[in-house]
Amino acid sequence: MNITEQITADIKTAMKAKDMATLQALRDIKSKLMLEMTKDGSDGIDEGVGIQILNKLYKQRVDAAAIYKEQGRADLHDEEMQQAEVIKQYLPEQLSPEKLHSTVEEIVSRVGASSMADMGKVMGIASKELAGKADGKDIANVVRALLG
Repeated sequence: MNITEQITADIKTAMKAKDMATLQALRDIKSKLMLEMTKDGSDGIDEGVGIQILNKLYKQRVDAAAIYKEQGRADLHDEEMQQAEVIKQYLPEQLSPEKLHSTVEEIVSRVGASSMADMGKVMGIASKELAGKADGKDIANVVRALLG
């Protein structure tokens, strides 16, 4: 079952359960996935692209929740965090800092990188291999630490 089919099935479940917060998050996910499918004219969506879309939606929810918290809007903060948790369920498990460090270390040795001049090569490979499993900023920080 691909991600679009899974989201559609979960929308039906949320509708039957009358879970409005989950339903709202799932409908937003589905609309973004459908929009991407119409852009490239396909009847399905690539898993990597789906994960990128989910990551973006998750980050948007977390960022919005932080803003609402700063403004003292606990009701909106809680709503955004509920939706973020729904989106998070569809994302691959994030790598621990130790696992991220060891994976990037392995990529650095495989590429033969030795200085900051090689950061672009390492980041290109690391970003592809760790897509959805680690944040790009975290990957870049580990690469800088290893090469710097």
